[in-house]
Amino acid sequence: MAKLSRRDFLRRSAAGLGALTAAGILAACDRALSATTLPAGANTSLPRASTDTPLPAAPTDTALPLSTATVPVPTATPLVVPDLAVAHGGSDPEALVRAALAALGGMPKFVQSGAKVIIKPNICVAHPYQYAATTNPWVVGALVKMCLEAGAGSVQVMDSPFGCSEQEGYQTSGIRQQVEAAGGQMVYMPLFKYVKTPIPSGLDLKQIEVFEDILKADLVINVPIAKNHDLSLLTLGMKNLMGVILNRPGMHINIGQRLADLTSLVKPKLTVVDAVRILVAGGPGGGDLKDVKELDTVIASTDIVAADSYTATLFNMQPSDLSYIVAGAAMGLGRSDLQNLKIEQIPVGS
Repeated sequence: MAKLSRRDFLRRSAAGLGALTAAGILAACDRALSATTLPAGANTSLPRASTDTPLPAAPTDTALPLSTATVPVPTATPLVVPDLAVAHGGSDPEALVRAALAALGGMPKFVQSGAKVIIKPNICVAHPYQYAATTNPWVVGALVKMCLEAGAGSVQVMDSPFGCSEQEGYQTSGIRQQVEAAGGQMVYMPLFKYVKTPIPSGLDLKQIEVFEDILKADLVINVPIAKNHDLSLLTLGMKNLMGVILNRPGMHINIGQRLADLTSLVKPKLTVVDAVRILVAGGPGGGDLKDVKELDTVIASTDIVAADSYTATLFNMQPSDLSYIVAGAAMGLGRSDLQNLKIEQIPVGS
């Protein structure tokens, strides 16, 4: 795996980090009848975990602190783009995201001027981000900001929780606050916008009802949190795509192949795995800080199979341990042979 020095990282890192601005938290309301930008909410405080277990030094403040790191603007695109970029260290999730994307050539490589971008995090339950059951809000906010900096026409963020309403999940996770502060839109996923869609490459799953906006977007960025799962062992990039379909229980039959089939349809162009805090047990819902491990890591790749394969090693697993990785690699959706991939390790912070 290629090592990148701090000096080299600073020369080629992505655009300088801006301050993350806090915004109001979403007021609870019933599921919308159409895909709609959420109303500005009244409650502006992020729920804090009730526990004696100490939370990490930063960022843990209920006021959602601002980013203070600064990184010089890069002077050139990397000459050799890695298959996988792994940024680690420091205490600023935005710095990790920017470092990983800079190694892949920067966000303008993926976002065309005026593009409609959809970012798909994991917002499965109504837990504060500290519990590592939902994607880190600063990771999501950084991606929104970077897409708009690159010229995106719109950036929408959405998920369909299984353990709470969209409103509760968006609010409690803190994701809505960071998305709106960055200039993006949190969007509901009403039932009438799911469309039955054939899966031409599907080996087991031949058709599925998918949220139509996902299929129409110019760019889909998949942003899972890395966590334990009681059925699939881990929830990573491919598993996170279940949040865009209607019949999720049906996926549990032959889940490995069906996740690979679904991935062949959705095909996110960029996968950014949040491993800032990972859930090592009790997933997917979590709820116990004892099951959380702080890694301060972000993994980015255009290859969803490679991203999942590398992330599996953070849990002392191999790609071959996860049936959906095996099926995805067999279908040619990406590579799981980590020993032959160009993986760039990027240290961030002190």
